[in-house]
Amino acid sequence: MPNPIADPFVEVPDTDAVSELVTLEATPDGAVTVTLNRAAKKNAFDEALIGALRETFETLRDQEMLRVVFVRGAGGVFSAGADLEWMRDAIDHTEEDNRDDALQMAIMLKHLHDIPALTVALVEGGAYGGGAGLVACCDMAVATQDAKFAFSEVKLGLIAATVSPYVVLAIGPRRARRLFSSGEVFDAAAAQSFGLVDEVVADAAALEAAKDRIAQRQLACAPGAVEESKRLVEEVAYREIDHELMRHTAHRIAAQRVSDEGQAGVRAFLSGAKPPWNE
Repeated sequence: MPNPIADPFVEVPDTDAVSELVTLEATPDGAVTVTLNRAAKKNAFDEALIGALRETFETLRDQEMLRVVFVRGAGGVFSAGADLEWMRDAIDHTEEDNRDDALQMAIMLKHLHDIPALTVALVEGGAYGGGAGLVACCDMAVATQDAKFAFSEVKLGLIAATVSPYVVLAIGPRRARRLFSSGEVFDAAAAQSFGLVDEVVADAAALEAAKDRIAQRQLACAPGAVEESKRLVEEVAYREIDHELMRHTAHRIAAQRVSDEGQAGVRAFLSGAKPPWNE
């Protein structure tokens, strides 16, 4: 697909519709907001929405100008999970057909996971099933205090399969076993205690204020270093701290120190100037 966000980065703030189902706002300094735009359906997932999100996240994954990506739902609801009509249409599908549908969801989530910039879920209303999985797939999440969450697949005789790698990473296996197995609905305070949400705010206005604060904070961070930091976490997570890992981390910081960003950032700090990515 054509890149819908390149021009707003280098010209003026703009809003482009990747499709009617997903809107994308980009500012010249690299802050992007992706909005699930099926408010009438509470932003529930169907084949078309998953496809639009997959293309959007794939486009963002390959952008060099990104500083932060926000993901939210239109109409005051993050996502109700799977669309009921889509589920009804799929009930007679073969296992192979279901496998193909599920793989599209898995690919969409992986594209979001692989975006080089910090990704932030902004949660209002409900985030159920795949919607809660989308929250887990982001690097961080901010939710209003009245937001509700659930991995409710078991109540339909299903399992939270495609979102499971990201949920387990976010909240740990023991908590995931509980939430996947019970399908219980939990509030924003519980989501924060589980590790699914990082910050709980009072209302929609406070959510907007948090969005602005996070966007401004990211301008102080070198975009290449952010990407490398995210990659570093993947490389070291759950590994034994042995000589091989110690050597690897030493090589990683050494390479970053002599990189263009590393040189520019340290020189700017020592001279009391702003680094080039925050001028």
